[in-house]
Amino acid sequence: MENRLLLLLLLLIFALFHRLPSATSQSFIGVNYGQVADNLPPPSVTTNLVQSTTISKLRIYGADAAVIQSFAGTGISLVIGVSNADVASLAADPNAAAGWAAANVFPYVNASSISIVTVGNEALESGDSSLASNLLPAMQNLLYALSASTAVSAVKVSTVHTMDVLSQSDPPSSGAFHPELVDTLKGILGFLRDSGSPFMINPYPYFAYRSDPRPETLAFCLFQSNPGRLDAGSKLTYANMFDAQVDAVRSAINALGFPEVEIVVAETGWPYKGDPDEVGATVDNAKAFVGNLVAHLRSLVGTPLMPGRSVDTFLFALYDEDLKPGPTSERSFGLYRADQTMNYDAGLAKSSSTANASPPQSNTTSNPTQQSPPTAPAGLTQPAGWCGPGATLPAAAGGGSLQPAVQCFSAVGSRAAVTLGRLFSYVALTMSILRQ
Repeated sequence: MENRLLLLLLLLIFALFHRLPSATSQSFIGVNYGQVADNLPPPSVTTNLVQSTTISKLRIYGADAAVIQSFAGTGISLVIGVSNADVASLAADPNAAAGWAAANVFPYVNASSISIVTVGNEALESGDSSLASNLLPAMQNLLYALSASTAVSAVKVSTVHTMDVLSQSDPPSSGAFHPELVDTLKGILGFLRDSGSPFMINPYPYFAYRSDPRPETLAFCLFQSNPGRLDAGSKLTYANMFDAQVDAVRSAINALGFPEVEIVVAETGWPYKGDPDEVGATVDNAKAFVGNLVAHLRSLVGTPLMPGRSVDTFLFALYDEDLKPGPTSERSFGLYRADQTMNYDAGLAKSSSTANASPPQSNTTSNPTQQSPPTAPAGLTQPAGWCGPGATLPAAAGGGSLQPAVQCFSAVGSRAAVTLGRLFSYVALTMSILRQ
């Protein structure tokens, strides 16, 4: 019995530490590289900037050859895009799709890491019914064109949506797509399931706060201390708006019968400046949102519906884009200015990735009974955190059932704290299994 216990514990410890993200790179953190500007540095300069951070994924809105080539050999994963203007031609003619792939993907596969091609951007919400009807055929034709080369077999094909595809998102368990989009989305989700591609969505807690500018809503959107919001349908309590929005999308996808389709957050961010009537657009709020979101992702807490892992998330945006039309906020989402200086420090630089982001401050729980964390040893700061029910556990070896464990997660983003919490939970679980 003792040898069996020791072996199980060693295997658990190895698995836990093996899963930890790198101290210098988080595979789930990306950034959008918009180029609606006339003052941006050359792509090579941008490449050096991204490599100085813990960002490991980059999304561009087209297929700029200079950008793709500049990231060759860096290991930075790229998401490139087919413009809305090209969707109809790719849908109508498989040869057009083959030509697009031959021009924009095949020449770079040996050196650049292209992971996803997005066909159109926010096409279903564009108001152009022809664009929406052409979306799935264009995706199908492009995937077929890419399948002609085994070198790009890992490249996925998807498209990007705004939260406006949802008719209902509050509470998250009631998440549902607009009825008029359901047939189209069923086709797209079936394509994504069959090809192993993600559903890509743009949740922005900033806009949720603008529609409900109360102090408690701001704290909820910024991952700061708040009482949480109970979802009466799922009986889960939400500590922040980001998780609530992502889980609303999860619920909507599940309701259509596609629980296996993964979600990728293609855009999210917070403007650091706005017009006088743009409530909440401040440097402090932008720093709090992005910094706390990064810490939340690093913690691997996940969302209440998808616990224990972080959704791949692309921050918006790398630079300010000075030619964007609209209010001041549209030109003020950049993490960096055109001269590569920070608009604010969100803790993304490799030299300060664990030191500068202010930690999320939430003690809400999805378990009705709040569990107090253990007292920190002298000289150490006890991280803020929250407790929630763990994933459903398999039946014990003897056929008996096991109660779901309660997992407590650090909201600060300390990988060591998360690992220790998981270790103690798994040790307790192992002991219970051995007693069966």
